[in-house]
Amino acid sequence: MDDAYSVQTTALDSGLEMGEPEPVEQLQALKSGNAFLVADAWGDVKAGADGLFDEDTRILSRLLLRVAGQRPSRLSSGVSRDNVFFTFHGTNRPLPPMGGKQTPGGILHLERRRFLWDRRLFERVRVANHGGEDVMLPLEIEYGADFVDIFQVRGTPREKSGAIHAPTTDGRRVTFAYDGLDGVARTGCLSFSEPPHRMSDRKAEFMLTLPRGRVMDLFLECGPDRCQPPTAERFRLHAVHARLAMRSRRRRGASIRGPRSPRFNDWLDQSRADVALLTTDLPTGPYPYAGTPWFSTPFGRDGIITAWQMLWLDPSLARGVLTYLAARQATERSAFQDAEPGKIMHETRRGEMSALGEVPFGLYYGGVDTTCLFVALAGAYARRTGDLDLIRNIWPNLLAAAGWITGPADMTGDGFVRYARAAETGLSNQGWKDSYDSIFHADGRFPEGPVALVEVQGYAFAAFQALADLSNVLGTPDAAKWADRAETMRARVEERFWQDDLGYYAVALDGQGAPCRAIGSNPGHLLFCGLPSTERAHAVSKHLMSARFRSGWGLRTLATGQARYNPMSYHNGSVWPHDTSLCAAGMARYGERRAVALLLGEIYAAAAHFQLRLPELFCGFERQTGEPPIAYPVACMPQAWAAGSVFLMLQAALGVSIDAFDGRVDVDDPVLPPGIERLNLWNLQVGDARLDLAFRHVEGHTVVTSQNRVGPVRLRSSR
Repeated sequence: MDDAYSVQTTALDSGLEMGEPEPVEQLQALKSGNAFLVADAWGDVKAGADGLFDEDTRILSRLLLRVAGQRPSRLSSGVSRDNVFFTFHGTNRPLPPMGGKQTPGGILHLERRRFLWDRRLFERVRVANHGGEDVMLPLEIEYGADFVDIFQVRGTPREKSGAIHAPTTDGRRVTFAYDGLDGVARTGCLSFSEPPHRMSDRKAEFMLTLPRGRVMDLFLECGPDRCQPPTAERFRLHAVHARLAMRSRRRRGASIRGPRSPRFNDWLDQSRADVALLTTDLPTGPYPYAGTPWFSTPFGRDGIITAWQMLWLDPSLARGVLTYLAARQATERSAFQDAEPGKIMHETRRGEMSALGEVPFGLYYGGVDTTCLFVALAGAYARRTGDLDLIRNIWPNLLAAAGWITGPADMTGDGFVRYARAAETGLSNQGWKDSYDSIFHADGRFPEGPVALVEVQGYAFAAFQALADLSNVLGTPDAAKWADRAETMRARVEERFWQDDLGYYAVALDGQGAPCRAIGSNPGHLLFCGLPSTERAHAVSKHLMSARFRSGWGLRTLATGQARYNPMSYHNGSVWPHDTSLCAAGMARYGERRAVALLLGEIYAAAAHFQLRLPELFCGFERQTGEPPIAYPVACMPQAWAAGSVFLMLQAALGVSIDAFDGRVDVDDPVLPPGIERLNLWNLQVGDARLDLAFRHVEGHTVVTSQNRVGPVRLRSSR
């Protein structure tokens, strides 16, 4: 192995140099279905980037708890490990004299405990008096609803909005109402278990008598319809429903556990819980929404990649994603939506601005890679599960997608899949690096389109291979045609994208066919698809594992020294865990398993500093001894494909592949991550069979054994 791999590594269970990581200050998110709540560490909503959102509309923009007009002192707060509950613990500041006596600070314990279920917020405010005297407690809850669209919250201006009605109150309930320009009447209702002492359209004031040693509860609920009176029974009942539903999502598919040291297992548990939190059970099956707060909706690319990361453990995500996307495949041409027949959806939204066409994202197709990935995932899913019934159902969609790849996507007639937005409202860059400045020539110039991204050609290659394999299995006559297309694409990429003097692939070709010779992580995705020759794949791996890419916390999206390199940028030098995982899986495909194990160790070390929850991205600064990774300030957390990264990297390190058609599990040259001596994989389904696998580090090698085998499945292991 090249000495490029000698950058600092960390054993996964040896602890971090700086001790227990400090929590990252961030908004706290809960999600259930198409509703999500974002609040600060006190549980307050202040009409910033926070709020309770339902169907992409903010139905609660203000929710503040005050004790005698003051914010309580915070002791701790956070979301439970299973992502169901947010809990705030605090205490009172000194209270003003009531009846001649002043209540000192620090004698009242305040707890806010909340969850979402069935499009509703349920919250319990519990106050315990630990002082020696009875307390008169003035408690205030401020509220409001602005009904803004999520794109307004993100900064998109509107010239005109609908009509907000004055809130109405009826004793212990306040109702908000809005008539949208799209003709939809939207409402929100906030109700309390106890009638307030005073109530207005902006605030509920309670005067609670709290004897010493006693505990008092106040329940509240908020949802998009008329509220029922909150009660302790309703809170408990719906909390059970929320927890059981989350547990069911977390337990789908196989499970994997590390050694007894809880830290690594906690990371696996948190990552699995984050995928479960973001997964919504739709009529078409489970779909992992991209991330909160800004991307809590189905995205094509994100859903496909998350499903692929989880495919070896839980194929149900891939089935749900394929079924959902097939049902929304474009059938007509629309410049505003960047739609063409056969294209697969990039993003869908449900808010007022999308419904009115003020933004194109109600059903938007401006992703150049999603259609190729859709076909490639179908092939991977079929091989993993043997489920040909689904493939037969979506076969017309796969052929329509292939028709777009080989037809309209080939904008210049050179056989490459290209993009150029059809309207100014669309995305200027349409690969996964979709910020405006993410694709450029070596000197920093932006390319004239239509642009052909290197990784997208790899996805197209994988799509053609998938169609060839599926045609063989289904007995259709076009297998040879698709295999020829795959090999033709391979030859074209090797000829046009490979740069001999760089020993690397260009990130893109511009509209005139000139290569964009910027050195980015994109060619790592070519390795994931298996397109490059072995020699060139090892050259790419050497680049990726060099200090120019390897930050010590994962792989940068752009090599240091490039024209637009900025470790604080969105795509030009930051670290995206999902990108690192795809590059790592690509390197593993060419035998670089030690590199994968080292990268997995680095990503774990980063996760430990983010309370074991990987963000969408973080800054690409070089790792310094005793210092944490530097957060990107507006990264989504949780993010589905960030959470799924650990599972793809584990599969890559362990060398696991599954062929349900042949009833076989292959384990090729497995390598355990640094500091991990064993891993157990339980309930791995292969068709109608299942088995458990145990990986152990023995005398410098990793060995695998099968256990509890049920049904016709074989384990084939090689080193």
